Amino acid sequence: MTGATVWLTGLPSAGKTTIARALADRLRAEGRRVEVLDGDEIRTFLSAGLGFTRADRDTNVQRIGFVAELLARNGITTLVPVIAPYADSRAAVRERHRAEGTPYLEVHIATPVEVCSERDVKGLYAKQAAGEISGLTGVDDPYEQPEAPDLRIASHTQTVPESAAALHGLLTERDLA
Repeated sequence: MTGATVWLTGLPSAGKTTIARALADRLRAEGRRVEVLDGDEIRTFLSAGLGFTRADRDTNVQRIGFVAELLARNGITTLVPVIAPYADSRAAVRERHRAEGTPYLEVHIATPVEVCSERDVKGLYAKQAAGEISGLTGVDDPYEQPEAPDLRIASHTQTVPESAAALHGLLTERDLA
């Protein structure tokens, strides 16, 4: 089986991990080998000690990109729900995959910051509003939206199963599912 990396980028609380996990369940049910490289788990186990400066965020994204490509080239569909706020960091990951001949898809979970703030899964928007934290992506730190992603999902206008189905459709169209 051909592996691939599916990079889901978007603001905090956009729905990246929820959609990735729903897609992973569907792919596993179809007999695919799948891993989800969740950004929060990576920060705990692979990138502990890194902060949220631009350089640290870039290092984190490059580490995740390296692991994702390694898994994907070995036949695993690797779903990567991470913010990855900078276009140049995401482009470097795409280039790593291209250089290795490993399929790579970039998916923008395009949820407006107002909706993400209402969802506020981890309480980050509330902490930022209260002045407890700064550097929140999309609020007081930049998020560079992908200009030409392979797929753009408006998670605020469709259900999680619909979003996962759209992503599954892209994988099928590219002969990766």
